[in-house]
Amino acid sequence: MFATPVITDQQGQIVYTTDTPFRFFDRTTTIRKQREDMAEIEWHSWSSSKLRFRGTEVLTADFIPARGWSRQKYVFTGPDGRPYRWDIQRGVVVLSRNEGNRTEVARYHRATLGIIGKKRKATLEVSPEVVHMMDTIIMTFIYVEEVRSEEDG
Repeated sequence: MFATPVITDQQGQIVYTTDTPFRFFDRTTTIRKQREDMAEIEWHSWSSSKLRFRGTEVLTADFIPARGWSRQKYVFTGPDGRPYRWDIQRGVVVLSRNEGNRTEVARYHRATLGIIGKKRKATLEVSPEVVHMMDTIIMTFIYVEEVRSEEDG
């Protein structure tokens, strides 16, 4: 589970933070944008988790359902009305348009320790063409990355 990750812009300025107080049950992740609450994810183990944002509450099973035989694809409709899909591929999380040639619009690079290759911090690369929906990208990324990390154990 995310401790208290910080998401910065290219200049290193903090834009988003998350907080998930430890609890055995009824965990809730709060996502803040520049210190203002932006969204919450209420985690459920045996039923659909809930997303709260922009004054609405939706079940993750409805808003960003898992697809595919391995359930490693998470689809949602962006605020621009276009379909998007997060794919988990061997631990790599990639966002693409879920139409036509499936243009990649974001990719998560996990941190490396530098044992093999260069040490680097975790980064989420986002294409300028989807910056207008950055809040939705961050919220859905945090959801999908948490699901991935729980499955990886």
